[in-house]
Amino acid sequence: MTAPAGPDHRPLKVAVLGGGPGGLYAAALLKRLDPGREVTVWERNAPDDTFGFGVVLSDETLGGIEHADPDVYRALQAEFVRWDDIDIVHRGRTLTSGGHGFAALGRRRLLAVLHDRCRSLGVRLLFRTEAPPAALLARDHDLVIAADGVHSATRTAHADVFRPRLTTHRCRYIWLSADFALDAFRFETADTGRGIAQLHAYPYAHPSPDHHPSPTPPRTASAPPHPTTDRVGVPDGGASTVIVEMREEVWRANGLDAHDESAAAAWCAALFADTLGGRPLRTNNSSWIAFRTVVNERWSHGRIVLLGDAAHTAHFSIGSGTKLAVEDALALAACLREHPALPDALAAYEAERRPVVASTQRAARASLAWFEDLATYADQPPHQFAFNLLTRSRRVTHDNLRLRDAGFTDAVAAAAGVPTGTPPMFTPFRLRGLTLRNRVVVSPMDVYAADDDGTPGDFHLVHLGARALGGAGLVMTEMVCVSPEGRITPACTGLYAPQHERAWRRVTDFVHAQAPGTAVGVQLGHAGRKGSTRRMWEGIDQPLPDGNWPLVAPSALPYRPGVNQTPHALTTAELHTVRAQFARSAAAAARAGFDLLELHCAHGYLLSGFLSPLTNRRTDAYGGSLAGRLRFPLEVFDAVREQWPADRPMTVRISATDWADGGTTPDDAVALAAAFTEHGADAIDVSTGQVVPDERPDFGRSYQTPFADRIRNTLGVPVIAVGAISSWDDVNSLILAGRTDLCALARPHLYDPHWTLHAAAEQGYSGPGAPWPLPYQAGSRTPPTGRTDAPKPRLTLP
Repeated sequence: MTAPAGPDHRPLKVAVLGGGPGGLYAAALLKRLDPGREVTVWERNAPDDTFGFGVVLSDETLGGIEHADPDVYRALQAEFVRWDDIDIVHRGRTLTSGGHGFAALGRRRLLAVLHDRCRSLGVRLLFRTEAPPAALLARDHDLVIAADGVHSATRTAHADVFRPRLTTHRCRYIWLSADFALDAFRFETADTGRGIAQLHAYPYAHPSPDHHPSPTPPRTASAPPHPTTDRVGVPDGGASTVIVEMREEVWRANGLDAHDESAAAAWCAALFADTLGGRPLRTNNSSWIAFRTVVNERWSHGRIVLLGDAAHTAHFSIGSGTKLAVEDALALAACLREHPALPDALAAYEAERRPVVASTQRAARASLAWFEDLATYADQPPHQFAFNLLTRSRRVTHDNLRLRDAGFTDAVAAAAGVPTGTPPMFTPFRLRGLTLRNRVVVSPMDVYAADDDGTPGDFHLVHLGARALGGAGLVMTEMVCVSPEGRITPACTGLYAPQHERAWRRVTDFVHAQAPGTAVGVQLGHAGRKGSTRRMWEGIDQPLPDGNWPLVAPSALPYRPGVNQTPHALTTAELHTVRAQFARSAAAAARAGFDLLELHCAHGYLLSGFLSPLTNRRTDAYGGSLAGRLRFPLEVFDAVREQWPADRPMTVRISATDWADGGTTPDDAVALAAAFTEHGADAIDVSTGQVVPDERPDFGRSYQTPFADRIRNTLGVPVIAVGAISSWDDVNSLILAGRTDLCALARPHLYDPHWTLHAAAEQGYSGPGAPWPLPYQAGSRTPPTGRTDAPKPRLTLP
């Protein structure tokens, strides 16, 4: 395929702004693919100037380099330090997990390899030279690659086009180096007396072949280092990157904001003296940094394209910065080769890279948040803490970790009291007088199948009965409404008439008789301003074409102005009426035979509307402060708890964030959970969003679970996690890490009513946590598939 060329069909003239790994590798690839190209790199620093010390590249990235440029791969391969183990040191205990497969080398050495490759190919390298503005270069260059870093001047100059979003986070960290090679990646916590600090360290250079460790005692942290260096500044005893990180408030409390570079290194060396063997730490323009996440809505503008940190950043704790930049370079070069027209090539580059980067950034944000909230987990048992750390980004899971190091995961399970051969998800859990046989919950799901008067029918019997037979520990109804005007749609179920109670009793009797050991719960709620709408598949949140009923809410604010009707703001007398409706429905639910009751205070429905500052604008005692906004939901909770049998558990579902500015915050969510717990809630069901239509959820794998995690590990209360938990591996990971007690899954149970039983079969489990109903036992083994053991051909004849 013909490579893109300039407008007069000559080879591209390319300007690269920034001489980091991404920019240099892009320059080398473009020149290698078409030697006729004129490629120039501008770098304002000297050739051997660099910040940081070692960089980590994955096997996947190295494979791409090997395929695209074997010469660079061979040069890098000779330099790599490889290791498999991660040592986790917490409160004086060291636990090791193996099988992880890392590779690292010095950043200076990486740059030297790329400098040599660029020179050999004829790339023009301009060091100590400020690049002209990208817009100026674009006048006489066919392509301008802005690889000018996290503080990209190009991105800033064209912010109206790239539309960047920059988020500064809550920890400070500093890059340092130790003059010896660790034998594993090491994570360690230390109590500074004013909060927790953490160390991330890994080797990036082997000792030189003729290096012999001194038998003399190690130097003290205050003694100056006198290393002999070679191989582009690497000490002859090898080298390790050492990153020290802590929350901003811990950093300030320790006076580190007043330390210079040398004093900061000495302080860190003293704090982690045992790991360093008393050795000092080296600096290299080292300063305390608050990490900044960079997201751009667009990556190209005419002939200008962003690459690496200029386009996106991901927290160092998943080792992704250099990796992403190099992969950007590979993709950009490939797209330029595959698409003759430059606009098409740049569009293809962004289309290819954006989903990969978004996934990495989600994992990085999860990892970053875990370290920001490290103090939350400080009191976890050692094995659980280590497992939680390793699975923090949600990319490494229980099953994945078991493949890497089965002995480690078995030890974690044993320490948690999980019986041998039992997946964590199949351990029992007790709430008040109810013991659930496993940790799987069929999440409440509106099915919009009730009669017009709110009576559940055969569909509900089959829908809930099938999922009860499918093995879940707890099966929840949809939101069951406490009054006709509290329904979302005319097809929503209720518990406000005698026929409702009889119909629900039919469901609970079936579950208890045909799926013994399965609990069935009811979720009580009131639609508030989100009521009087069509069924989901007829137009979600759209008003009925006719027959609409009046709506009520905390404040007279429509859900969608100009679309949904404006609700009536409830008076104090009307609040008493609604509270009585909830209490009446709770008593009916008890008579109907439900094992658990959940109060729905999430998703923008009536009680949720009181909790969020975006939907509660009241000026009386039921509005204003968080305590005021909590007042009515707590009154309803107390009224319901009074009617609900004392031995049966009661949970509350909350929206832990509104995903919108000015709405409920994670700190608010902890306060909400604490308040409901103090009033007698046995667990908090932690969901998010759906409160306002202009929300911006951060979708992704298990994306809502961090909110449940924070509540559980801050308050020590049981929680139910929800939100894109789609695999049994996710459930095992979340339970064993101590991030949740129960996992609620919705869509997986629509796809497969027997999801829990199939999860047991796929894991080879047949214990009491997932018994197959007797009529189904013949199907408890995975059905055979086509033959896969046919003999392979051994000879090919001409």
